[in-house]
Amino acid sequence: MNTTTLIAPQVKVSPVANGLKNICALTTVRNDRIFLHKWIQHYGTALGRQNLFVVLDGHDQPVPDNAQGVNIIRLPHQPLERVQAMRRRARVMSKIAQGLYYYFDIAIATDVDEFIVVDPELNLDLREYLSSRKLPASVSALGLDVGQHLAIEEPLDPSQPFLAQRQFAHVSSRYTKPCITTRPLTWGSGMHRIKGHNFHIDSHLFLFHFGMVDYALATGKTMDRDRLATGWKGHLSRREKLFQIIAESQPVDGDEYFSTARNYQTWHRPFYAWNKPGMIPGDPVVRIPERFRKAV
Repeated sequence: MNTTTLIAPQVKVSPVANGLKNICALTTVRNDRIFLHKWIQHYGTALGRQNLFVVLDGHDQPVPDNAQGVNIIRLPHQPLERVQAMRRRARVMSKIAQGLYYYFDIAIATDVDEFIVVDPELNLDLREYLSSRKLPASVSALGLDVGQHLAIEEPLDPSQPFLAQRQFAHVSSRYTKPCITTRPLTWGSGMHRIKGHNFHIDSHLFLFHFGMVDYALATGKTMDRDRLATGWKGHLSRREKLFQIIAESQPVDGDEYFSTARNYQTWHRPFYAWNKPGMIPGDPVVRIPERFRKAV
């Protein structure tokens, strides 16, 4: 049996026949330095900045200079321990998205350092692609955790495309998240699952996580007083192991591995969470294909 056809057969995407769907994107932000500007640029180009909703965690948070037309929601900053804060954030995002379904056909909710990309070989932007498909209740993109290879890659220049400066990514189920929904649903903590619903990994979508895209910027997060005060130190230290994983890896070609990763994550699930993809053993690292260099 050709296992690559079990969950993600290659489909021929037809042109949009009945116009483009109304799609909104949401994120939440606190103490960001580089990602919100890029997030607005990325999703605003595909969806329109008027269809972006940014929740600022605290009235002390600045707005980037490209936020004109973006819907800004300011909430009071009320610190909670990490697990409680993640659950609260998922509930808030779910409720906001549920209300937006009175106006939109599809809602996308991501962390501010997460960027969903349509495979460039299709030559479609995110709105065009999602409008051309008959979608299930939720859609997941294959998660790629991008990190700096400290031996061969320079510090990040935030003004330039991120993927033009980074070649490697850890294939991680933590970022194969059901960020795209087509009806009112409730996300679980960290947006890693939809409560009471299955997930579907799309064969042409990728989620690039850039939290560790630059060593100096990423390790600086552990000095964030807000995070240290609310129990984030251990979590961030675990995340920083990505630099070691990439440095010690023998990367495989992404195009040769992507279908295997989708298949594994679909059929191997944690016994305690059937609606979350399973983590692939061995910390596989891929070389990101050249065609993605200008995608983000």
